[in-house]
Amino acid sequence: MSKGILGKKVGMTQIFTENGELIPVTVIEATPNIVLQKKTVETDGYEAVQVGFDDKREVLSNKPTQGHVAKANTAPKRFVREFKGLDESLEVGSEIKVDSFEAGDIVDVTGTSKGKGYQGPIKRWGQSRGPMAHGSRYHRRPGSMGPVAANKVPKGKRLAGRMGGQRVTMQNLQIAQVLPEKNVILVKGNVPGSKKSLIIIKSAVKSK
Repeated sequence: MSKGILGKKVGMTQIFTENGELIPVTVIEATPNIVLQKKTVETDGYEAVQVGFDDKREVLSNKPTQGHVAKANTAPKRFVREFKGLDESLEVGSEIKVDSFEAGDIVDVTGTSKGKGYQGPIKRWGQSRGPMAHGSRYHRRPGSMGPVAANKVPKGKRLAGRMGGQRVTMQNLQIAQVLPEKNVILVKGNVPGSKKSLIIIKSAVKSK
């Protein structure tokens, strides 16, 4: 049985272990998620649990959305996502809280990476620059466009372009602490995304 919860990135801080070791952690605030719907094989063709996170005003949601959340007896949600393999005993309207996780759990964390705008190949792909001498005429360019015979740039060629702003999943991160009274999860290391952005935490798929 896997676990899953939606949260919001607050920022980074650091904690100390009992033996004095410093651990950098990311603070993720995950107020109770509400189960909005249970997808079944009979009705939907697959099994999943739909959860909502972060209340929003009713005036910002349309009638179908309001009717959908009314079945769970809750307010409209800013973020709605699905998890597969969650606890079968979860019913519509029930809550998923941070205490479903515990310190030491290995999780996959998904977020939207920070947008960097239009960047060159050195920053975007980590390519090496050319000699910076006056006569080189090759400083921060993308390099060869491929063989002459093809007469076109090969698909997937690493060139300049829009960087960041993509869905990124970091696998096998460890939960350092869970603070149920504050609805906070502390994840060891950094996670993708800017502050206040949506973060999806679920049980690691590749963990041993």
